[in-house]
Amino acid sequence: MTSATPSPKSPEVSEKSKKYDRQLRLWGDHGQYKLESSHVCLINANATGTEILKSLVLPGCGRFTIIDSKEVTEEDVGNNFFLELSHVGQNRGECAKTLLCEMNLDVSGEAVIDDLEEHLSVHKNSKFFDRFSVVIASELSDKTLKLLSRTLWEKPGKSIPLIYCHCIGFIGWIRVQLKEHTVIESHPDSVIDDLRLDRPFPEMVEYFDSISLSSREDIVKTPWLIVFHRILEQYVKSHLLREDSMNCVNKENPHHLNTQQKRAFKEYLEKELRTMGLHEGDDVFAESMKAVNTALTPTTIPWQVQEILNDKKVTDPENSQFWIMCAALKAFISENNGLLPVRGVLPDMTAESAKYIGLQNVYRDKAKRDAEDVYNRCQSIMEESGNSPITLKPEDVRLFCKESCNLKLIRGQPIFEELETCPSSIVNEIAQNQESPNPDCMFYVMMRAALRYYSEFNFYPGASDPEQDITEFKACVSRLLAEWNCNVNGNADYIQEICRYGGSEIPSVAAFVGGCVAQEAIKIITGQYTPLNNTLIYNAVDCSTTSFNLPTD
Repeated sequence: MTSATPSPKSPEVSEKSKKYDRQLRLWGDHGQYKLESSHVCLINANATGTEILKSLVLPGCGRFTIIDSKEVTEEDVGNNFFLELSHVGQNRGECAKTLLCEMNLDVSGEAVIDDLEEHLSVHKNSKFFDRFSVVIASELSDKTLKLLSRTLWEKPGKSIPLIYCHCIGFIGWIRVQLKEHTVIESHPDSVIDDLRLDRPFPEMVEYFDSISLSSREDIVKTPWLIVFHRILEQYVKSHLLREDSMNCVNKENPHHLNTQQKRAFKEYLEKELRTMGLHEGDDVFAESMKAVNTALTPTTIPWQVQEILNDKKVTDPENSQFWIMCAALKAFISENNGLLPVRGVLPDMTAESAKYIGLQNVYRDKAKRDAEDVYNRCQSIMEESGNSPITLKPEDVRLFCKESCNLKLIRGQPIFEELETCPSSIVNEIAQNQESPNPDCMFYVMMRAALRYYSEFNFYPGASDPEQDITEFKACVSRLLAEWNCNVNGNADYIQEICRYGGSEIPSVAAFVGGCVAQEAIKIITGQYTPLNNTLIYNAVDCSTTSFNLPTD
């Protein structure tokens, strides 16, 4: 028996695999390589910020830069695990950097002691931010956040992803800014196996027909898929095609069964399996009966993928690997009966090893040929475009073809637009439930108001004179809602909840929000899984999270 994974080539690789074993199972060697090649920028090393970096340093992000001009205070020491009492009066970013680097010697870090607004002004037209894979910021004023958002969004060539987060007491706010983000490995929760029983390719039919099912002994050693296909063909010919005069058969593809036909086929399948001498105790019988609904799912292109293939960038992919491959994929589909490339992955089946391996090879070989076809089309597209700086490896195209049914595209909205206008979905939600508005919608309003309050007073509500701050913060909330043309009563509880913390962070909330932000950063860096689009509110009072996609008017 051969090992499922090759032996490590050196002690160094072996130690690295042991160190990062759990995460390698999530995003693989290629995802880990991207993470180790990344450079993360953190603006403000407060409690939430250092928790974010902790969750990026431990899995091995390559490098990080902290931009923070503040000095460590006793309050910082009280809620930030990466600061000590001896650090009071020293630069916060420099002190946090030292302790964070100690957590993983593979990661390097630096601290930039600059005021962010001055830094943005100085580097507005420079390439300072171009080196970062993602920028993460916390506790900024309304004005500074707008400036940062616009600077990163309007970068010539390619915008830089931005994640803004802010924790006040038991409430956390996360906002992800992505101009365009494409995902090949989206890792959906459930995937329907690509069996092609309704659209069989010639090599598949040839192999299926070569397997003998003349005796019970042969059948119990055969993968259920082959037995299933044989009985399905019999059913289509003997039942469905005879019923064609009743207009109940899909003329283009008689293998596409409706609900009633599936039910009838299941009865027919059970009868035929018993005729073959099988019963419930046989694996082939059990697996075939269990697979009726999924195995008969029509082979189609998911609507999300079709939308991507219809995008204008497919006709003008420029110098983007993703869009070049999409253009090649669209051409492949048009010449292959409207079908995506075969994935080449089969579910486990109880069968004789030789027969199952033979079946696997049929699908794998077809997947390999399809990927080679798409790769050649990519090369042609790049040659036609002239001197393209893009280099595509065959393994990149193979992965793209394998995951082509799960492609994702996110086009977001900039934070600076959201801060200058009103999020219509929040306003509509509040307007429809004025008597008992969604708490997390209201806390979004409170966090937006707190951002504005800080811009006006240079401290957070409750940090100065609690009674006066409540009055002024209430007025701030009212002005914000008035700008949104949103009238709602019952804000007092939410205002009190924000003001009672004075803008302070609670370590447990900072840790949770920090973990969430780090998770989104890893999704963006590795290009795997689907990141948040675009807002999340964490309500530790109710132990709930609510995500919003907040388009602006």
